[in-house]
Amino acid sequence: MINLAVVFLIIAVIAALLGVTGVAGMAAEMAWILFVIGIVLAIVFWVLGRRPPPM
Repeated sequence: MINLAVVFLIIAVIAALLGVTGVAGMAAEMAWILFVIGIVLAIVFWVLGRRPPPM
């Protein structure tokens, strides 16, 4: 998930440098959404992984 966020961020930067603001804005927004989802999932899996196994 974080990998996709980085890819979209790179696409946004390249599009912004080329002057394609619509694509840059959309790619930046997708990068932000994927980054937040990735962080939330990482925290959830980290918390769930710390529980002792059921007996």
